[in-house]
Amino acid sequence: MAAYRRYRKDSEVSYSLGITLTFELLQHRPEQAARVFIHSAMKEGDTLERLLCLCREQSVEVVYTDKIFHVMSKKENCFVIGEFSKYEGQLEKSASHIVLVNPSNAGNMGTVMRSALGFGLNQMAVIRPAVDAFDPKVVRASMGAIFSTDFAYFDSFDAYREEYGERELYPFMLDASMRLQELMPTGAFSLIFGNEATGLPAEFSRVGRSVVIPHSHRIDSLNLPIAASIAMYEATKGKVS
Repeated sequence: MAAYRRYRKDSEVSYSLGITLTFELLQHRPEQAARVFIHSAMKEGDTLERLLCLCREQSVEVVYTDKIFHVMSKKENCFVIGEFSKYEGQLEKSASHIVLVNPSNAGNMGTVMRSALGFGLNQMAVIRPAVDAFDPKVVRASMGAIFSTDFAYFDSFDAYREEYGERELYPFMLDASMRLQELMPTGAFSLIFGNEATGLPAEFSRVGRSVVIPHSHRIDSLNLPIAASIAMYEATKGKVS
């Protein structure tokens, strides 16, 4: 009898909790998909048949069991779970990047991935220490966008810059030299965001051209996903269809 355990960072596999996320896995990372678990409460119909058809096409094992759902998901409406092997990403030097420096919240990382994909920015650099991108909470918050996102981890921003520094660098800081309205990238660029609680360290003011998103004094700052989404919109304005 199979024993199912909760996700661990050192696991070789992770999970997509829900049928929508599992469709994204099968469509965009089929080579990483290992198994698809289906709950007994999953209704027959076109959606299930389409899922099973994808599994057959990709030679992905289908397992009918309720046990893993008791371990992996407490949501009553989760009837499909995808299991996939973790994979290493690599960024394109000619592409624009989102850079997250020491992100600590899984939900925020996933939400930023989803927004980034919407603005045509599916390349993400993550600077350690950082949340695990394969945590099912990240996968869920991204609504499956993680499977269309290339991301890579770096031990420091300097390590990232050494490999991908030939580009326009825009760190987002409250004490910045440029207002968001002035942001007009002309080539490959990186939008750089700090930790949710502390932001970017002061030394980032000397990296590229720092940018501030003006807002009223009624709030201290915007949260990470909102700030990143606003920045991505402005940086890609007129370029995304």
